[in-house]
Amino acid sequence: MSLCLRFARLLPRRLRGGLALAVLVAAPVAWAQDMALGDLQVLAQRWVRDTVAKTNADNPGLRMESTVGALDSRLRLAVCGNVEAYVPPGARLWGRSRVGLRCADGIGRWNVSLPVVVKAVGPAWVLKSQVAAGATLAESDVIEAEVDWAEEPSAVLQERPLWVGQTATRLLSAGQALRQGMVKPAQVFQAGASVRVVAQGPGFQVSSDAQALSAGVVGQQARVRMDNGRVTSGMVLDVRTVRIDL
Repeated sequence: MSLCLRFARLLPRRLRGGLALAVLVAAPVAWAQDMALGDLQVLAQRWVRDTVAKTNADNPGLRMESTVGALDSRLRLAVCGNVEAYVPPGARLWGRSRVGLRCADGIGRWNVSLPVVVKAVGPAWVLKSQVAAGATLAESDVIEAEVDWAEEPSAVLQERPLWVGQTATRLLSAGQALRQGMVKPAQVFQAGASVRVVAQGPGFQVSSDAQALSAGVVGQQARVRMDNGRVTSGMVLDVRTVRIDL
C-alpha cells in the first residue's frame, strides 16, 4: 500500500476528498517535466509562416511577414507528444490576431494562444495630400507606394476604375492607402435632369433624349422616361449619358 493511501486512512473522513483532489491536481507536475515555452513559440512561428504562405499563394505581389509573440512566462505546461497549432474561431491570420496551440496527446491536455502579427506588404495607391469629404478623386491625388495591406481589415483598391472619378466618403488624410469604404461613385445628375440615352445592340447604336426619374450615379442604374413616354433603366456613363443594352 502506498504511503499516500496509508496517510489518508489516518485522516478524518471529511478531509480525505480534499487530499485526493490535491494529489490529482499535482500529479501531472510530478510525473512530467514542463514544456519549454520557447520551443512552443518556435513551433507556432513556423506553422504561421507556412500557413500564411499557402493561404496567400494567389497574391504573389505581396511580401508576407509574420511575428509570433511569447507565452506568459508563468505558464507551466506538461510535456506533450503531439502539439497542434490552429486559428481560434473568429480569428484570421491577417493583421493583429492570435494562433492557438493545444496538446492532443499528453498526460495533461492544455490549450493556449499566442499573439501574432501578419503583414502583407505590397503596392497600393496612397494619398499625396488631404482630401475633403465629398471631393472627387483624380489620378493626381495619389502616388503608388508599398504599404501593409493587412494593417486594416478593409481591402485595398487596386484598380484605377475603383477610385478614379469617385468621391471621398469622409475626410481622407495624406499617406492613407485607398481602401474599400473610403470612396463611393459620384452622383452626376438629379432626378428631373435632361439626359441622352444611348441604346445599343449587335451592330447598331441609336440615341435620343430622355428625362431622368432617379438620381444618376456613375456605374449604377438610373430610371429614365423616353420622349414616347416609355420608362426604362440604363447604366449611367457620365454627367449626361445613360446606356441601354438591347
